[in-house]
Amino acid sequence: MKITYRFLLFFFSCAAFFHPIKNAVAQENWPIKPITMIIPFPPGGVADTVGRPVADALSRSLGQPVIVENRAGAGGGIGMAAVAKAKPDGYTILLALSSISIIPEADKILGKPPSYSLSQLKPIARFTADPTVLVVRSDSPWQNYYQFIDAMRKSPGKYNFGSSGNYGTMHVPMEMLKASQKFFMVHIPYTGAGPAIVGLLGGQVDAVATGPSSIVQYIKAGRVRALAHWGEGRLASLPDVPSFKEMGVPIQFAQWAGLFVPAGTSDFITNKLREASKVASNDEKVRLIINTAGSPIQYLDAPEFKAYWDADAKQMEEAVKKIGKVE
Repeated sequence: MKITYRFLLFFFSCAAFFHPIKNAVAQENWPIKPITMIIPFPPGGVADTVGRPVADALSRSLGQPVIVENRAGAGGGIGMAAVAKAKPDGYTILLALSSISIIPEADKILGKPPSYSLSQLKPIARFTADPTVLVVRSDSPWQNYYQFIDAMRKSPGKYNFGSSGNYGTMHVPMEMLKASQKFFMVHIPYTGAGPAIVGLLGGQVDAVATGPSSIVQYIKAGRVRALAHWGEGRLASLPDVPSFKEMGVPIQFAQWAGLFVPAGTSDFITNKLREASKVASNDEKVRLIINTAGSPIQYLDAPEFKAYWDADAKQMEEAVKKIGKVE
């Protein structure tokens, strides 16, 4: 049978017409398969504490499993870059911390091509926003912040602190404190908050700065002592711990946790994720788990979260520039 030019033109015109219809139908049925939530840190840290109960609640709302995948490395950069470059079909989502704003600027300072840009990611919802807490082991000689800072100044380089990685949310606040109070500690980077806390408990490091949700259980168990935090006033989970601000130290740092998707994800899918995230933020099970960990829900929907993220990213960019190059 002879295929004419006119027939081919008709065939491809029909294909072009039905292709967007097929895509629209597929979107309206989203999700039709499991969703992967990438947490760019090892288990045991703040992101994991928030991400796992949220993933469980999203599964119930969306009718498909939301499977958590811990993809650690490069202070969270590996997992964040993976989502930034993922297919924007809603099946790969990211539970990130405020270090999402730090890593691209840190890459520039290190002379490396940024592994991703903030414009490659779209914010869906913020779930928590807590100040980091300065903690030491309970058998340390420092009963309060003043004793700690006095020892650091008297013995520069004798003591060390652990973090989740260079320029991460446990590293940056400590560098801010060091610069403000003019003392020196050796930085020991780990692959995430969980391993850094294990290092503190095991005596490999002398202090860490981490979010309440990853450390409150050890404070309550008497294994570590909280000396101060980077917030405004007293924390509900740690009412006896002063903030640096109230002690006259002019630094603040919030370790927030939020949900993101690749920037090209459609409004239809992002709106479904926003609705499911709102439900998750009010879920009794989610609130109980996160509140028990010492990190109450502080929810922001996408528009408010975007404004908050923009302002926070500017502050983090300046903080990283002040820290400078870290090998």
